[in-house]
Amino acid sequence: MTRPGTLGELRASGWVSRPVKLEVRDNAMRRIAEGRPIVDGVVGYDDTVLPQLENAMLAAHDVIFLGERGQAKTRMIRSLVELLDEWLPVVAGSEINDDPYDPVSHHARMLVAERGDEAPIEWVHRERRYGEKLATPDTSIADLIGEVDPIKVAEGRYLSDELTIHYGLVPRTNRGIFSINELPDLAERIQVGLLNVLEERDVQIRGYKIRLPLDLMLVASANPEDYTNRGRIITPLKDRFGAQIRTHYPLDADVEMDVVDQEARVVPADGLAINVPSFMTEIVAEISQHARKSPHVNQRSGVSVRLSIANYETLVANATRRALRSGEPEVVPRVSDLEALVASTAGKLEFETVEDGREEQVLDRIVKAATLDTFRACCRPEKLTGMVTAFENGLVVHTGPDVASSEYATLVPNLPGLSDTLSDLDVGETPAGVASALEFVLEGLHLSKRLNKDAVGARATYRGRG
Repeated sequence: MTRPGTLGELRASGWVSRPVKLEVRDNAMRRIAEGRPIVDGVVGYDDTVLPQLENAMLAAHDVIFLGERGQAKTRMIRSLVELLDEWLPVVAGSEINDDPYDPVSHHARMLVAERGDEAPIEWVHRERRYGEKLATPDTSIADLIGEVDPIKVAEGRYLSDELTIHYGLVPRTNRGIFSINELPDLAERIQVGLLNVLEERDVQIRGYKIRLPLDLMLVASANPEDYTNRGRIITPLKDRFGAQIRTHYPLDADVEMDVVDQEARVVPADGLAINVPSFMTEIVAEISQHARKSPHVNQRSGVSVRLSIANYETLVANATRRALRSGEPEVVPRVSDLEALVASTAGKLEFETVEDGREEQVLDRIVKAATLDTFRACCRPEKLTGMVTAFENGLVVHTGPDVASSEYATLVPNLPGLSDTLSDLDVGETPAGVASALEFVLEGLHLSKRLNKDAVGARATYRGRG
């Protein structure tokens, strides 16, 4: 469909100008009425965060998200772009998306005044109506609001000429959504420069007796600890946000698993099939859940969902490496692969202890607790009594990354009740799937204090407790 190209054609088309917040509100109402989520790609917030966000959009409020790292704050902010109309008409050549019906910049006012209904119109996509700034201590008013452009002055214009202004990020996002990430990191004197944007809805460029009445939605994010550690949000600025929404980590392992399934990037190697049993994914999710409850982990720093994602990807990578070396056609992670998670976990957790080696002990306890909880949730102990008896009668099983999957498969007939448990775990009948399930069951029985285990690194020997 051909869009109007001049101001006159735009008027004739019946297009109506709306403030950006009403535009967002109308589109949000349409999504809610259709039963669609207000933002896409966010898991675990259906009953907590998203209802608050819907209220904020319907109330046409500016929003600040408070939450620790890895709680999808930036994703939600960027997803708000989908609540804008797909295309918006602006005065051609405008740097600040001037409304053709009510231009505010000098360029747009002069163009409309001179050419009237023949003034040219451009259409901008909603992606271009979103601006974002990561707050840093060196951010200046010029970055956000604007400053005199020395190049334009050197071209012969007078300093008093409004055309010498170089607009900052905020004016350039006029009639759109502007986001500031980590707002407390912004110097307090710079935060003052945003007061007018939020209340009077305008900006003032230094050295000029002009005001630019802007139309935008301001959205910010912050870590609650930033109020006292790295900086703070000044009280007048906090007061001007219409809604303050507190985000959170996944409340249970099932939600964490959904996030992992959605976000983890696993690229299969040529000729290798990747199959991750649900109990291994659950162990990865439980590791993060336990870390968030551990007194030995700094909870003020937070335990990001990125920990679960990175651990899952590392788990698959280690299983892939083992399959490549052994020549097996299927990649199925095992409990012995959990040793590899040290590399992906250590940099994402801040431990309360400073003793050498203490961090590895804390992490080992977290992994064991996560494995035991998963075992109790997935396996029925009464089915494993015969297996425990076999170990008490002298059976010994060796496990580790150097044990081929085919060796595990030969053990199934010697372990009473294992076949039923393999069916419950839904790992199929391939040697790699059987190996993964067997290691999981053996480790669960050991952690349940029904088997003894001698371990050196990822290699282990399981025997009866008699």
